[in-house]
Amino acid sequence: MNVIAETAKGRIRGVVQNGVIVYKGVPYAKPPVGGLRWRPPQETEGWDGIYEADHFSAKALQGDGGGGFYGKEFYEVPEYQVPAGEDCLYLNIWTPQERGEGKLPVAFWIHGGAFMNGYGSEMEFDGEAYAKRGVILVTVNYRLNVYGFLAHPWLSEESGMGISGNYGILDQLAALKWVRENIGAFGGDPENITIFGQSAGAMSVQTLVSSELIGDMAARAIMQSGGSYGKGLHSDMPLSEAESYGELFVRLSGARDLAQLRAMTVSQIGETMDKLQQELVRMGKWLVFMPNIDGYVLKQGYYETVDQKKIRNIPYLLGSNKNDIMISEKDTADGERGPLFEGCLAFSERMEALRQNPSYVYYFTRQLPGDDAGAFHSAELWYMFGTLNRCWRPLTEADRELSERMLGYWTNFMKTGDPNGEGLPRWELCRREAPFVMEFDVKG
Repeated sequence: MNVIAETAKGRIRGVVQNGVIVYKGVPYAKPPVGGLRWRPPQETEGWDGIYEADHFSAKALQGDGGGGFYGKEFYEVPEYQVPAGEDCLYLNIWTPQERGEGKLPVAFWIHGGAFMNGYGSEMEFDGEAYAKRGVILVTVNYRLNVYGFLAHPWLSEESGMGISGNYGILDQLAALKWVRENIGAFGGDPENITIFGQSAGAMSVQTLVSSELIGDMAARAIMQSGGSYGKGLHSDMPLSEAESYGELFVRLSGARDLAQLRAMTVSQIGETMDKLQQELVRMGKWLVFMPNIDGYVLKQGYYETVDQKKIRNIPYLLGSNKNDIMISEKDTADGERGPLFEGCLAFSERMEALRQNPSYVYYFTRQLPGDDAGAFHSAELWYMFGTLNRCWRPLTEADRELSERMLGYWTNFMKTGDPNGEGLPRWELCRREAPFVMEFDVKG
């Protein structure tokens, strides 16, 4: 098969790896630098010749993120590390080297990291297992922290719509639009795109399906440890509150106008971010660079969007982990499952009550070997991406069987909106009268 894809922006050459073609670091928008810093993403102009998509792009500028528990889990292997930079609006595509005549379903992955860290080519993410099951995987980078979510009256006035922030979400929408318009060149079906993500990525997915801007670009959605109704990670931050944090950032920066703000170096922005974090700790705040309700990307709060039946009525699959965030060891010992779990049940129940699609709900309980972290927040990523061979933990054949099972469910859902298939235990919809939850653990 030809490894050159003919897109609307130009020709792109991928690389063959283990029977899969990978297109790494494909630009979906202009670099958001200089005068484009803190502006919505701008469409790329295309290129002449062949774009060599043979290496992963820089990740969005972010904190170190390499220490502590998650540093050891995901970020310590040099082979998978990439530099950080403002020029970060790129995506990656995995597609089968050999395929039949039909168009393939597409999975569009949004990474987590509290809207502060993370990138689309982390070591636990890979599309080989998906491509070999007949699904094209796309992973994206988007602007993070102050680069992706700074709101400020100066920026709101400049916008012409009285809004600011949400640049990271607009990046995701721009990437999804690029995929919708170009994935046919890679063998994908633009009418069959599943958007999915974990933690802040799942929050991003719920943001997208709550926004009128997504139109019909998503056929279905998966939300891992971040999708919810009534309980969960979501915060209905009004634009005015987001602007107040932006004003604090600008005061600490010393910038006197928007031109000076955009002229700041990356180092100066980093120093200001450090000062801001100290102020936020004193204020008892943590996550402030996140989506805001601006009347454009988001017109109302997350749960209000569900209540008003303005969320996309598509098939959903969502769940959480036994030792997830927002739940203590004592809660787990007492049989509690935590607000993320309860928020997933409530999401499916509320959708059904409003005569919309109930969801497939899961609960990941595998206590990963190697330490006492258990089924920690993001533990399932190794399994549903099929990347156990990259994990430092002493995983077993039972873990590999669990991974195969989860990959089967995830890719079946991406193909048809139903995770069930041959050789898999039946996964029922989670209904109010019969709240079925699929538990994921090793057998034995």
